[in-house]
Amino acid sequence: MIRIIPKDQEFFTLFEKAAQNILDGAEALKDLLDNFENVKEKARRIEEIEHKGDSLTHEIVKKLNTSFVTPIDREDIHSLASSLDDVIDLIHASSLRIMLYKVDEITPAAKELGFLILKSTREIQRAIARLSTKLGEVHEHCVEVNSLENEADRVCRDAIADLFENEKDPVTILKWKEIYEKLETATDRCEDAANVLEGVALKNG
Repeated sequence: MIRIIPKDQEFFTLFEKAAQNILDGAEALKDLLDNFENVKEKARRIEEIEHKGDSLTHEIVKKLNTSFVTPIDREDIHSLASSLDDVIDLIHASSLRIMLYKVDEITPAAKELGFLILKSTREIQRAIARLSTKLGEVHEHCVEVNSLENEADRVCRDAIADLFENEKDPVTILKWKEIYEKLETATDRCEDAANVLEGVALKNG
């Protein structure tokens, strides 16, 4: 029988808001990558989403520090809040690099990484939505996030290899190498969140 975690609506509501926020950030990043125009405006929008993420993380930590009883382990709450905040930080960092480096166009590899980030954040959102009521379904979403991270790692590795093989301008190489690595690291942070969620499911299942 699947055990349902005792509800503390405020905690779960905050996590759901944070998960939606990283999904909003991923959608904004994908729009920037797929429709490469109004770059400063789109990057500014992502920055606003990142600031909202900071506020949500602060709310979660504040509640954690003032709650005597928590629905899941305190360290898991802190780890999950931190990993979600890291995701939106990396999304913001990626958009910032693209804007500051004034790249001429977006590469197919960058677009693919953006799509993998979007898919990963969507799976995180679905896992968190099931955290308090359908714990047995959390695992499948975490497995998918791990698979997406592996794919992002491959895309990033191939893109950097292609960069060094075919690009002659060293400045362009350095710019795109950093952009690729920032994008890929966002999927790493999604995997971190998935690992926390999977741990919660195992402890409470």
